[in-house]
Amino acid sequence: MTVTAVPSRTEPGRSRFTARNALILMALMWSAQLLGLVGLLSGNVQAEIAVHFHTARISWFTLVTGLVGTFATPFAIKAAAMYGKKRVMVVITVLGLVGDLIAALATNYSMLLIGRGIAGCYGPIGALAYSMVRDVLPRRLIGPASGLLGGGVGLVALGGPFLSAWLVDGSGFRGALWFMAAASALSLAALVVLVPESPVREERTRIDWLGGLLLGGGLTAVVYGIGEGADWGWTSARTLLFIGGGLAAVVGFVFTESRVPHPMIPLPLLRRRPVWTMLLTTSLVGGAAYAVGTVMFLLALMPTIPGVSDGLGFSATRNALVNAPGSVLILTGAVAAGMLASRFDAWFLLAAGGLLVAGGYGLISAHHHTVPQLMLFGAVTAVGMGLVVATIPILVIQAVHPAEQALANGAQSMAQGVTQTVLSQLAFIILARDSQVVHGIRFYRDAGYSNGLLFTAGVAATGTALALILPKRRAAREL
Repeated sequence: MTVTAVPSRTEPGRSRFTARNALILMALMWSAQLLGLVGLLSGNVQAEIAVHFHTARISWFTLVTGLVGTFATPFAIKAAAMYGKKRVMVVITVLGLVGDLIAALATNYSMLLIGRGIAGCYGPIGALAYSMVRDVLPRRLIGPASGLLGGGVGLVALGGPFLSAWLVDGSGFRGALWFMAAASALSLAALVVLVPESPVREERTRIDWLGGLLLGGGLTAVVYGIGEGADWGWTSARTLLFIGGGLAAVVGFVFTESRVPHPMIPLPLLRRRPVWTMLLTTSLVGGAAYAVGTVMFLLALMPTIPGVSDGLGFSATRNALVNAPGSVLILTGAVAAGMLASRFDAWFLLAAGGLLVAGGYGLISAHHHTVPQLMLFGAVTAVGMGLVVATIPILVIQAVHPAEQALANGAQSMAQGVTQTVLSQLAFIILARDSQVVHGIRFYRDAGYSNGLLFTAGVAATGTALALILPKRRAAREL
């Protein structure tokens, strides 16, 4: 891999946050954190969408977006390295906007899923935004800017629920879908006007289409097979075909990548101990921390119907108020992680965050019937979440050399995205084991919520244990 750079538009000697640098960072932060905001909106509207469209397959409302994002990530990262990160960010934002508009105009559930699927092309934006910080800002600002970019999740967690509640309670799910389109349009305008193109380029080579299709298609087939396995039967020919065929495609990807001159993802990079340990642990802890949100939103917003549904029946506004202290603590945990990173090993901070996430949701799995219980144990998970989301970018920077950060960010984003999607799918399967369908709507019982929460808490605990026990070596790096 050959990486070249043209003279940066940003003067090396300028090491303070000028107005121009601040605007660039704000545009990148909005683009990156829009994914989290859309996730909050999606979680808040899924119960209403399930009732409106009379669908028992509401899990695909969020999962189809993650699947497409996972599939698109290796192609987007490779194209960005050769043709420019800003150019690719603009293209995938346009695709995201088109998908948002289709979803907002949808007259049936199938059209809604098509729109959300196209919007999934926006998925790689976070990985590209983090690597753009290194490319377009002065060297001395890279550390603080990366911390602010990661800490932006706290701002989303703080303001997002109230924005979501205002939209959902005031305008229904249509209002939330139209806001997604407006937010994507704002992101597009900010990227075009405020963000310069990255000066870093790889040599233009042929894109490894076969490798990308094997990896993205294989992972998509596995997740789809897992999602349909409960209905098809785990030993049915269709289930085994999708899961087995998907795994075979991933094996084929490994075989192909080791033999092509310009691989989609260089396998030697993934074989390094600092890299593969980072990918494994962050995808498990981060994926579980985000996947559990699907269970929590359904628990809070599905109605209470004796003998049928054990949801808490909250409005979006009440749910935002219940989670407000936790949102503040997510931001607090993220800021604390940035301050502690210079004193403590980032692996220790990830493990501490993972332990709090696992412990908090383990407690919520048994005690989630009153507002005080949700607020008390939710505070534990919120601090852990803040530590996790702020520490992951630091671990990526530590694992690779500067020229490899775009690839490493892409690999981490894809690994966590696949893990989150699979865990979300498995959580829905666990939920569905204690549910019933009435008038085409699936309602969940208390045991399903408890088991779904306990499952994701167990995965977070596994990732935490691996973060503590796996041997790790630091890669030589510089900011």
